[in-house]
Amino acid sequence: MSPKPHSLSLSQSLKKEKKYSGVFGDVYSMAILPKELELEKESHPKFELRFQLPDLTQPIREFSRRREVREFLSGALAGAMTKAVLAPLETIRTRMVVGVGSRHISGSFLEVIEKQGWQGLWAGNAVNMIRIIPTQAIEFATFECVKRAMTSKQEKWKQAESHKVQIGPVSLNLSISWISPVAVAGAAAGVVSTLVCHPLEVLKDRLTVSPEAYPSLSIAISKIYKEGGIGACYSGLSPTLIGMLPYSTCYYFMYEKMKKSYCQAKNKESLNRPEMLLVGALAGFTASTISFPLEVARKRLMVGALQGKCPPHMAAALSEVIREEGLLGLYRGWGASCLKVMPSSGITWMFYEAWKDILLVQRNSL
Repeated sequence: MSPKPHSLSLSQSLKKEKKYSGVFGDVYSMAILPKELELEKESHPKFELRFQLPDLTQPIREFSRRREVREFLSGALAGAMTKAVLAPLETIRTRMVVGVGSRHISGSFLEVIEKQGWQGLWAGNAVNMIRIIPTQAIEFATFECVKRAMTSKQEKWKQAESHKVQIGPVSLNLSISWISPVAVAGAAAGVVSTLVCHPLEVLKDRLTVSPEAYPSLSIAISKIYKEGGIGACYSGLSPTLIGMLPYSTCYYFMYEKMKKSYCQAKNKESLNRPEMLLVGALAGFTASTISFPLEVARKRLMVGALQGKCPPHMAAALSEVIREEGLLGLYRGWGASCLKVMPSSGITWMFYEAWKDILLVQRNSL
């Protein structure tokens, strides 16, 4: 018996619904189930995912009020402002120390202007600013932190009575009072800042000495990395540390010593701005004069590869300078260095003390 027409139409309609609904059992459930699911879906509330970020305002405010942070910022601002003013003297000093161009300050100055224009006096200044901001910030913050820690340690050591060693009838009193906290802090400041920022010093020297080979910061980074990888960024690190140690120790020690002696002689609590400028300049002059031969050897090692004659170590660099130019060669560029170091040191200390006073006063008022 053939199926009835109405049965065929019902079967066809169910097949159409099956096409769009999928298989869920018998044919009748296929027609009814999608509607129930749709009603169920509409009855559920919408799901919303919300994130609430923690309020960091108070921790950031507390962090910014710390004395170490204020000293860090003071060093960064002082370094940036000083380098912006004295970049031309830094360019001339670097060229004379490494033996590029004229041996006289005026001749080197005119030579740079003829070849590169006035902009040449600021060659490498972009990376110099990038270098000096973290360098000075780390250096001053480390100096202040270590000086406070050493002073506190000495006070605790004096109060303790157990630092004695008995060797038979001999009693030895161990003491660290002879150690200068300022000298230790100065040495630590120079070492820490050098370890962190030495790659930027390498970049600055390459951009200053060979602007033709290294016309931009990106090209300099690429070439140095291709020459020796990450190790090339730390070329000359050992002589830099050897040269930095006496300079940094003497620099901070002389400033603090002269500052304290002058205030005691004048019966005053602190220096005014012009006095800070003068004392800072004298500290820089003394430190630079003592450590300048090591600075000459350091520069020779750092840029020696550019001239194709890189000494193997600092002693070899010093002997090479003496052999080629005599003992006076160890102080070649000393005048240009003092011309740069003295105003730089004076201005840096003046700006640093000024910014520290401002920021620490704000910290106490918050």
